[in-house]
Amino acid sequence: MDFWQTHPLFPKLSEWSGILWPHLSWMEKAGRPLSVYLFLLSAFRFSGKRELGQATLFDFLIVLLISNVAQNAMIGDDNSIAGAFVGVATLLTLSWGLNRLTARSRKVRTFLEGSPTLLVYRGVVLPPAMRRESVSDNDLRTALREQGIASLSEVRYAILELDGRISVIRDDARVSPGGEDCVVGEIRAQEPRES
Repeated sequence: MDFWQTHPLFPKLSEWSGILWPHLSWMEKAGRPLSVYLFLLSAFRFSGKRELGQATLFDFLIVLLISNVAQNAMIGDDNSIAGAFVGVATLLTLSWGLNRLTARSRKVRTFLEGSPTLLVYRGVVLPPAMRRESVSDNDLRTALREQGIASLSEVRYAILELDGRISVIRDDARVSPGGEDCVVGEIRAQEPRES
């Protein structure tokens, strides 16, 4: 008898099939991660931009728990190597495809990622936007201080970005004759109308 077949540290030849090949169908191995990815994408998309930018200990624990629950849903009762490769390939392909789509289509990008939100315009806080995005006055003022702003009157635009950060364009920022090309139409459309 061969040493490799009798040694307790090495799997028997009959066990290699279960280690290497999934016992679920290939379609199920690809469909499970796809379903979980799309669910999590929509759940995080609609949880709000500010939630992405403020990672607390609570948020970290939630991400760990979600990953554990999602892992169980993605693999089913299959722990095979080929099954893992199929799941990873499915997720990477989906991510690549969505990145290409969002790079080519503003509508798709806005649907999947949202758009930046104007929080302050020419020194005036916009309360409806603050409420809609769940940004507290304290969070806004903290972000302004972190960028060296002492007074709201110094702010031309404060924008809640897609990643949850608040970016600020100072009122004294120099503007070239071509205009404010960093302030895209999405933000301009949110400016309050002057009466």
